[in-house]
Amino acid sequence: MQNVKRIPVLEVFGPTVQGEGMVIGRKTMFVRTAGCDYSCSWCDSAFTWDGSAKADIRMLTAYEIIEQLKDAGGSTFEHVTISGGNPALLPQLEQLIDALHQQQISVALETQGSRWQNWFWSVDELTLSPKPPSSGMTTDWNVLDGIVEKLVAGKTSFCLKTVVFDETDLEYATFVHLRYPNVPFYLQAGNGQLQEAEPARMLPYLVERYEWLIDQVMPNSELKRVHVLPQLHTWVWGNKKGV
Repeated sequence: MQNVKRIPVLEVFGPTVQGEGMVIGRKTMFVRTAGCDYSCSWCDSAFTWDGSAKADIRMLTAYEIIEQLKDAGGSTFEHVTISGGNPALLPQLEQLIDALHQQQISVALETQGSRWQNWFWSVDELTLSPKPPSSGMTTDWNVLDGIVEKLVAGKTSFCLKTVVFDETDLEYATFVHLRYPNVPFYLQAGNGQLQEAEPARMLPYLVERYEWLIDQVMPNSELKRVHVLPQLHTWVWGNKKGV
């Protein structure tokens, strides 16, 4: 019998719509894990790694997490998104993914591509989101190359996504796309107003940033096979947590 391992969980919420990446708009539940090996300057979930929510971390088994998902979502869902932080730090997530699949629940997950886990092959929709220069982080291309190679070999459903704040970020994103030209690629407009509490005041800013990104991408001959996205949930709820 597989040893039951506990997972550090900060939030279980939903159902809501996925606001990012390859499953944008998808009805989903969320499980947010604690811990990250990055500290991005514009991180919208810094509480997962900066210690400010340390008291809120609960060490739960896969089945306890599923109970909480059902308490929150009842019978209204069949899709769960695992986010962080960086969930790829947690080898024990394999037990949660397997348990969800046993109940015919599909799984999406996002990670920056800094760590490999064998359970990546089991994720139904995996997003690798390498961080651009504005984050203050540095991409280890050898590690990311290895992850992409394994996912391609395993015929895993995955994509690449890069958040863009400025022209330097867009140059980085273009490099990522050209490095992995056969992987579906998503560009997402960055949110630089993380302290704004009123969604109505954020929306004009977010629309402007999205329009800027569209204007940059459309004439770019190196960005042909790309998707250009807003961060959808921020358009509706701003920086509110748990939605």
